[in-house]
Amino acid sequence: MSDPTASAATGEPQREPALQRLTPAATPASVEQLVEGFGLWQRPSEPLQRPRVLLNMLSTADGRATLAGRSGTISGPADRALFHALRAPVDGILVGAGTIRTERYGRVIPDSAVRELRRERGLAEEPLACIVSGRLALDEEIPLLREPAARVVVLTTSAASLAPTGASVEYVRAGAGQLDLAAALAELSTRFSVQTLLCEGGPHLARELLAAGLVDELFLSLSPLLAGGEPAGGEALRILAGAELEPPATLELLDVLRSDSYLFLRYGVWAG
Repeated sequence: MSDPTASAATGEPQREPALQRLTPAATPASVEQLVEGFGLWQRPSEPLQRPRVLLNMLSTADGRATLAGRSGTISGPADRALFHALRAPVDGILVGAGTIRTERYGRVIPDSAVRELRRERGLAEEPLACIVSGRLALDEEIPLLREPAARVVVLTTSAASLAPTGASVEYVRAGAGQLDLAAALAELSTRFSVQTLLCEGGPHLARELLAAGLVDELFLSLSPLLAGGEPAGGEALRILAGAELEPPATLELLDVLRSDSYLFLRYGVWAG
């Protein structure tokens, strides 16, 4: 009978894995202090071929990214604070059209004090709002598109344009039939000087970015909820939707944070 603890590759006994207890927690810190420590305000000395991409996602403990079609139903105060704090130091926010429509996105930085902080740090008042919409299926009543202070870039394959709505809207047109995300992000870097880009989903866009090897870090908030449900009809989305990644992306744990029973995980991402 073979030794179940032996390595399949060498036949040598495997070393028993060590576990490290991460609690009790260290001294509490504000989300602003934590984001400062992540180095997101820093910019490289040399131009980048594409932006540094951060993916910020939220799920229940059993992997649901939404309840009743909305992510806000599984969110908590600390998660919402981190959501806004991660927006403060970045050059652009990347989001899919479906998420824009469902979550009814409004002004990216509603807090005037944060806008002033961005000016002091040499950034524009508002990050560039970058919307991925292959067919330009965007409701003109979306609050973000009606916000005069908003700077919006639509990443699309369509040759059409949206009707004027109030926001300043420009276009990155990349690919034919299917959006070329790598080319679109490169244009965000060269044309709009976007060096750090925060993607807020949704799950289909997150999967496409990972499949293209375009994600550098993942911020994953785990809500202390168990929801169940089957992923039929798009109602039980996980943080990634679509075909299986082949090979899977590899994650390197960088930080573990907690607030009450919420966990906040920060990973480096390596393409498979």
